[in-house]
Amino acid sequence: MLDTVQASLRRRAHRAIPAGCHTYSKGDDQFPANAPAFIVSGQGCRVTDPDGRRYLDWGMGLRSVVLGHAYPRVVDAAREQLALGSNFTRPALLELELAERLIELIPAAEMVKLAKNGSDVTTAAVRLARAFTGRDMVALPREHPFYSFDDWFIGTTVVDAGVPKDVTSLSATWSYGDLDSLRELFARHPGQIAAVITEVATDAHPPDGFLQGLRELTEREGALLIFDEMITGLRWDLAGAQRYYGVTPDMATFGKALANGFSVSALVGRRDVMELGGLDHDRERVFLLSATHGGETHALAAALATLDEMAEQDVTAHLWRIGEALQRGLNAAAERAGVAEHVVARGLPCSPVLAFGDAGLRTLFLQETCARGVLIPYIAPSFSHGDAEVEETVAAAEAAFEAVARVVGGEPLESLLEGPIVKPVFRRYNAVDLDA
Repeated sequence: MLDTVQASLRRRAHRAIPAGCHTYSKGDDQFPANAPAFIVSGQGCRVTDPDGRRYLDWGMGLRSVVLGHAYPRVVDAAREQLALGSNFTRPALLELELAERLIELIPAAEMVKLAKNGSDVTTAAVRLARAFTGRDMVALPREHPFYSFDDWFIGTTVVDAGVPKDVTSLSATWSYGDLDSLRELFARHPGQIAAVITEVATDAHPPDGFLQGLRELTEREGALLIFDEMITGLRWDLAGAQRYYGVTPDMATFGKALANGFSVSALVGRRDVMELGGLDHDRERVFLLSATHGGETHALAAALATLDEMAEQDVTAHLWRIGEALQRGLNAAAERAGVAEHVVARGLPCSPVLAFGDAGLRTLFLQETCARGVLIPYIAPSFSHGDAEVEETVAAAEAAFEAVARVVGGEPLESLLEGPIVKPVFRRYNAVDLDA
């Protein structure tokens, strides 16, 4: 369990902040009881809690820190810009420089609009699609966990409190990888769907021909295709999964790794669509994105430095290699512990998934790895992770799997857990309620 100092900090946080943090994925209900309540610093792939304990970090800021915490080249670029000012009355030159860099890099990018969060740009893409097509509905895969905190998406989840039903009715779901399910959706709503938004890939490559079929289907139905590349962008390929798989959408959204943890997101897309949010046309204006902090210069400098470093060091190749090494090591450790039927490291190596068949066993694993100085709520390989970190993680996992094996062998889970079982983010009530 946490010591009294961190426990007190946690109580203070819940009094001051709903959920005790500003991103639900960082909430107390997502971690075992012995996880650090807060992080005060990070360097490379190591973080430190308020008591000075250090952890090997695989979460890496919800997959946003692709190079490493406090990465010198990125920090230096941001620091140099801060000395020149961070926000001005007119656009900063860096806004143009980053936009032009993304246009050079990303296949779908003919114009770019910058923002701060992923939800900003996915919602902006939906608004643009509605304005461009004159239609109101948006279609998204039901299997994907998150597209936006805005009503058009949250209304499709069990956490739909506060979302008007009239808004929810404009979003429809289909099954990723199943073009027939999307065809049926178009047939049920003829001439009504403005856009299909999807992650390009998650824990496996798309089925053969799926993305190409998706491209052809949306064109035939007159809907725009939007790729959410928050996770795949820079990880699958520096230019995104759209280049990796060779399919170009009408619009795409990027964020997370784009600035190595600094707050930068980007909407990119076709000129004839994006220009509706501009000034050089006589059609109805789309109030696309207008953010006071959307052009914060130190964050943009961080993004440019991140792109430079990733290109020069071939960081994406490193992510694939280290992720694969970790997958092999974790699966071998699970085999040795006799729990391979209950846990598997799967998914694509640049963004692996450690999947448990039971939430209680997952909580026990997270507890035991935390006790050994490894923070692994999910796996986001970075350029700062190397072979030594893989070995350290596998050693901690091996010990944790031994605890899992005790429960699989019949020992009560409650006798080993120090606190409650971790819960899913998307649940209707604070108690677990997956089916409501």
